[in-house]
Amino acid sequence: MNKIKAIIYDFDGVICDSVNVKTEAFGEMYAQYGKEIQKKVIDYHLSHGGISRFEKFKYYHKTFLGKELDDKQVKDMGDYFSSLVLQKVIDSPFIPGADLFISRMANNYMQFICTGTPEKEIKKILDKRKLTDYFTNIYGSPQTKKEIIQKIVVDYSIPTNEMIFFGDALTDYDAALHENVRFIGVRSFHTSFPLGTNVINDFKDTQLQMIDL
Repeated sequence: MNKIKAIIYDFDGVICDSVNVKTEAFGEMYAQYGKEIQKKVIDYHLSHGGISRFEKFKYYHKTFLGKELDDKQVKDMGDYFSSLVLQKVIDSPFIPGADLFISRMANNYMQFICTGTPEKEIKKILDKRKLTDYFTNIYGSPQTKKEIIQKIVVDYSIPTNEMIFFGDALTDYDAALHENVRFIGVRSFHTSFPLGTNVINDFKDTQLQMIDL
């Protein structure tokens, strides 16, 4: 097995326990359309972690409300969403052990963030949480997770079989699988990974000691 040179992390649900912050924000934004629509929005969000909020807004409006959003409407909704979640994500607790694991791994590996959060916003969050220096680079939307992995390969000359990806959503799993990156799932109430997937409860999980990093 190739020696790992780089570790890629999703953010919400992997580094910080912030998934519910986003769930509540989507619920708040769509409450005006009634409880049935609100539930559909929340259910979709929870089963499609890691997808850009802008893509979700377009999907929700077209599929659940029969409306097309123009670019300005999507941007305005994104700005409002950010106003609802930014400080709450900054204040959210770490997934147990994540902060210590990241600081320790930074001594031996290149580390990257690969998230569906807008890139400017995730950089601000990491800066406020004093995590920026642990990462070689930080990537977010509008790039997809597959595109981010491809960019890391090109920019840092790291073969995909020398990377490992920690994620909590099937979007993360699918991107890693598609790009031939080893994947470790971080357990989530909302995600069922395919049988045989390496899954940890958090970064204090003793199973991590058995994974060849």
